[in-house]
Amino acid sequence: MQTAQTTVDPSEISKFEAMAAEWWDPAGKFKPLHMLNPCRLDYITSQIAGEFSRDLSAPRPFEGLRLLDIGCGGGLLCEPMARLGATVVGADAAAGNIPVARLHAEQQGLEIDYRHVTAEAMVEQGEQFDVVLNMEVVEHVADPPAYLTACQRLLKPGGMQICSTINRNPKSFAMAILGAEWVMRWLPRGTHEWSKFITPEELFELLKKSGMNPVDRKGFVFNPVTWGWSISSRDLSVNYVTTSLKPA
Repeated sequence: MQTAQTTVDPSEISKFEAMAAEWWDPAGKFKPLHMLNPCRLDYITSQIAGEFSRDLSAPRPFEGLRLLDIGCGGGLLCEPMARLGATVVGADAAAGNIPVARLHAEQQGLEIDYRHVTAEAMVEQGEQFDVVLNMEVVEHVADPPAYLTACQRLLKPGGMQICSTINRNPKSFAMAILGAEWVMRWLPRGTHEWSKFITPEELFELLKKSGMNPVDRKGFVFNPVTWGWSISSRDLSVNYVTTSLKPA
């Protein structure tokens, strides 16, 4: 583990370390992420392709782009990004996630640089990326403003950050905590703390203060009838995602 852990919340890290072995089990504790992942990937790939003028129908459209997935977990986003040609670094503050991610990538024949390291430590090391994926992490850190500032510093001028989290309102409590943790039991109770959820307006303001220029936001909406997720330009009431750019 590298130094500098100013935004790491040890209690949050222990939650995910306890579940590390289940990252690639689509019926396990990360079932919600497996269900959400195609929707996340549709948004991520379209945003990157649009900003960097890449053709998604090409064999390796993200060739030449250096991408960081901060809070990478078991590599659910790192692997498709590597298949699309990006040079991928997967970083996580939970040590138990890294061997799981490395083993799965090796089994898939993928070269991904997985590291047990914090965002702040990577800033100290002078790392720079074209794209930072910051997905479902900011609601788990101890100091969101400092964490988002570190993510901004990891971007090259003109770089892109895609950040997703959960809104804070009665509906998000009912769905993300009561529904996902208590009723469906998709996640262990206590995985999320409602008080740490961030509204889209708050996140946009935090991104601006960190030095980023927010340019887009969309909702990830779960349909209990079709049992699937979709991207919405209107409904950001529970899960949502943002894109922001670092001034060139």
